[in-house]
Amino acid sequence: MAEAHGPAGPRRRLGAELRRLRNKSGLHLDDVAREMSCSTSKISRLENGKGIPKLPDVRELMRIYGVTSDTERDMLLRLVRDGRQQGWWEPYTEGVQAERFVLDDPGRYPALETEAIAVRLFTGMIMPGLLQTADYAREMLRALLPHRPRGDIESLVRLRMERQKALTRQESPLQLSAVLDEALLRRVVGGSELMRDQLRAVLDKSDLPTVEVRVLPFDAGFHRGHLGQFTLLELREPLEDLVFIEGHGGDSYLDSADDVKLYKEVYADVVSKALSPPASAALIREYLVRYESGEGGL
Repeated sequence: MAEAHGPAGPRRRLGAELRRLRNKSGLHLDDVAREMSCSTSKISRLENGKGIPKLPDVRELMRIYGVTSDTERDMLLRLVRDGRQQGWWEPYTEGVQAERFVLDDPGRYPALETEAIAVRLFTGMIMPGLLQTADYAREMLRALLPHRPRGDIESLVRLRMERQKALTRQESPLQLSAVLDEALLRRVVGGSELMRDQLRAVLDKSDLPTVEVRVLPFDAGFHRGHLGQFTLLELREPLEDLVFIEGHGGDSYLDSADDVKLYKEVYADVVSKALSPPASAALIREYLVRYESGEGGL
């Protein structure tokens, strides 16, 4: 996979520019929505980079904001064009419907990860998608989406496998730093054979220069990460870093400077209590031996 560029970046940059222009004009969302004869949520989604930008809408916004500079106009229209391009992940998510509490828009996170330089995460429940084997991903998705057709599950599995290519692409490979709670190594998913293959895959990926895996051992005691798993996405400039959190109420994306700072502090606390990468690999091998001998994670 060559260096990835998707529509999420241009959409977020366009949204930031539209928000800047609105604030410069001294207008509120309600004022613009009234002028556009649309809902405030439509304007808000454009400014947050969530909606697919439409050329007539952006032209009208430029009129409202008094954009007269040809350079600025051309820049905004280029962002509209780039923001309407199909992302590489869309063939894998086409037709896969979101499901409340379990699966939000399946293309939103890959779109943002595509714009990332580095990913830092902590998890104690599910192996990170960037480290999963296809069998592990399939078993997990079947459990989470028991009523979905096989085709949906296989599309999502292929999407996860495609995401992993970012770690080994030749140009600007994605940097991954993952802290895994030891409970994750003990939790059996799909049986000993599947876990054996999964732990081997983690060890193989941890040998990559772009990947760092640490294990937080049981004897580390309490830490700030106990409140739940999270992912920090360091995005290409001028995009701001954000935090991704999966929960029973759906996925959350936190992008305020205070939130990002807080989760960076939590991640630093978790890392400080985790084993070094070599010691982590040694512990993973201990669990691998148990699975190979049929003892499971006990």
